[in-house]
Amino acid sequence: MSQVFDAAGRVVPVTVIEATPNVVVQLRTQEKDGYSAVQVGIGSKKRTSKAMKGHMKDLGIFQVLKEFEGTKSGDTDLKVGDTIKVDIFAAGDMVRVSGLTKGKGFQGAVKRHGFHGMPASHGAHSVLRHIGSIGQRFPQHTLKGKRMAGHMGNVRATIRGLKVMLVDSENNLLAVKGAVPGNNGAPLEVRTH
Repeated sequence: MSQVFDAAGRVVPVTVIEATPNVVVQLRTQEKDGYSAVQVGIGSKKRTSKAMKGHMKDLGIFQVLKEFEGTKSGDTDLKVGDTIKVDIFAAGDMVRVSGLTKGKGFQGAVKRHGFHGMPASHGAHSVLRHIGSIGQRFPQHTLKGKRMAGHMGNVRATIRGLKVMLVDSENNLLAVKGAVPGNNGAPLEVRTH
């Protein structure tokens, strides 16, 4: 994260995202595939299977393939091999950013769900951070969705309504107001509303 100054001179916290160019690998159409979408390739790697080499043709070997369903009227002029760069965004645009949140491993109910824990004084002889009763007389089993200890984080999250503060086309950088999910260097999807 960093910070920039807006037009009024106020400090705005921003997250700087490196938006590498995406290469269009495949176009899906309603007539042929039953839905319309654009498949893009990002990054590069050394080896892949023969099937993937045939799928990507002579465009290169991409580390990640991602498909975006539903093409808008402006996306119809895309062709296989075209490059989508960061300059499709402009300062002031509202975007939504999706990615995997930070994984925190196995956590208890106090940290995972914000439980208060047990009384810590007045003669209470109990473990302070356990969750208490988890069931009842009927239906005599733990109900699905009961908030308990377990794996926390490492789930897909989308932050909506982030404002693009600046776009640096030369360095493929995009600065959005606020925080985005995931670790530093984690892959993200940035979409317009």
